[in-house]
Amino acid sequence: MKSIFDAATREELIQRIHTIQADTKALWGKMNAFQMASHCTHWNEMILGRLIVKRMFLGRLFGKMALKGVLKNDAPLTKNTPTSPELIITEKSGNIDMQKKEWIDTIKEYEHFTNTDFLHPFFGTMTKEQIGLFVYKHTDHHLRQFGA
Repeated sequence: MKSIFDAATREELIQRIHTIQADTKALWGKMNAFQMASHCTHWNEMILGRLIVKRMFLGRLFGKMALKGVLKNDAPLTKNTPTSPELIITEKSGNIDMQKKEWIDTIKEYEHFTNTDFLHPFFGTMTKEQIGLFVYKHTDHHLRQFGA
């Protein structure tokens, strides 16, 4: 399975991000391209430790079991997977090129990842290996959402 901690995988994702344009339409979901890029940037900031998102009650009950299911193989994440309310982007427009650059910058930061105490709002504590796999799956999910 692919991991964000692999340099070739990061480069593949960055190349796919470059294909997204302001008018790129989603194949599913409610976000436009700007909102998706902003969501992914904020989501990475959470993983990198710069944005704290509170734990979800259901995650405390089912998070570990759900994480095992998500990471058991290289199948993509399912469409319309819910997210934390703090990561829902309501702003509908902005500079897509600037937003993509910020997103790419967060992707590049995984080369020197140090937030090994990360606590996911639903899945809870995750190993570095789990983080690497899940970050790839999350990024791939949103790029697929926009046909990239």
